[in-house]
Amino acid sequence: MTVLGVVVPVHDEEALLGGCLEALDRAARWVRGSASVRLVVVLDSCRDASRDITREHGVETVAVAARNVGVARDAGFRALLDGPGAVPDWIATTDADSRVPPDWLLAQLAAYERGADARVGAVYVDDWDGHGRSTREWFRTVYDAAADPHPHVHGANLGVRREAYDRCGGFQGLAVGEDVTLVAALDADGRVHRSRRSPVLTSGRRIARADGGFAARLGELEAG
Repeated sequence: MTVLGVVVPVHDEEALLGGCLEALDRAARWVRGSASVRLVVVLDSCRDASRDITREHGVETVAVAARNVGVARDAGFRALLDGPGAVPDWIATTDADSRVPPDWLLAQLAAYERGADARVGAVYVDDWDGHGRSTREWFRTVYDAAADPHPHVHGANLGVRREAYDRCGGFQGLAVGEDVTLVAALDADGRVHRSRRSPVLTSGRRIARADGGFAARLGELEAG
């Protein structure tokens, strides 16, 4: 049976982490019988109740003190690939402020079975409250208008074949853009499947965790 891995980097996400894990549990139920799922949450310099939430959900955790999403994602991948337990054939990653759709792991499994080296997905924003009309209009007319194969890259909706991850060097220790850098390496040396199907619902928060990330981009549009 195919083994699917899932990695979620976390830095102080007690308000949203529970919803993320509930959505992942639902997605795992949808592939039951076709694949087994190993989920790793990477607790990166957490000072809130994020660890307690992972215990309540009974998920595997790794702790790092990097305050760096690239380091955290790679730590999760390495825990799955190099640690004890079944080694995943394919590893997907999302974010703690995001909720995957029920068919998300089915889409990851389909990409693996088609021979793709990676699946690059899209996101939608869960709540536009506090954002101006121009930001919502940009999302509708620019982001959401892009047809497949779309140009977007999000760590919140990304999956990679095990061998391809090792071949391209994995996530780099970047505070932002670790997902874009990885996909660029995969594009140069693999078969990347880009699809808007099974988009991930992500937070529309206005306070960015990293300069240059998705929330920061929304903030720039608001300021502009």
